[in-house]
Amino acid sequence: MVAGAANGSGAGTNPDRDLAASLRTGTADRDREVAQSTRRVVMASAGIIREQKAGRKRVRAIALASILVFIFVLGPLIWWAVDDLIAGERLGDLTSEFALWACILCPALLAAAVVAGWLRRRS
Repeated sequence: MVAGAANGSGAGTNPDRDLAASLRTGTADRDREVAQSTRRVVMASAGIIREQKAGRKRVRAIALASILVFIFVLGPLIWWAVDDLIAGERLGDLTSEFALWACILCPALLAAAVVAGWLRRRS
């Protein structure tokens, strides 16, 4: 188009004539309105995409943190319970029973909290 404008050939290649015609007929306003509405739609979509990415990052961080807490809190307790049982202590011993109940109860409470959070978010 630039080469055509330099040569003066072709219909509508003169930028001054096109500008004057668009200002005179009012097509410039329509073009501007279309461009602005398109820009608003694109910016809104970009904002939604950014929010979705932030939400995914937040969920991933919470999942990783909960896994690490689970490992660091229950890991030693499970290790202690298994070590007591392997060391020859009886299952009816008070410390072994407490460790086994804690190993059963803590994951059950954690699972209940996760399910409650999931149901609350879903509703």
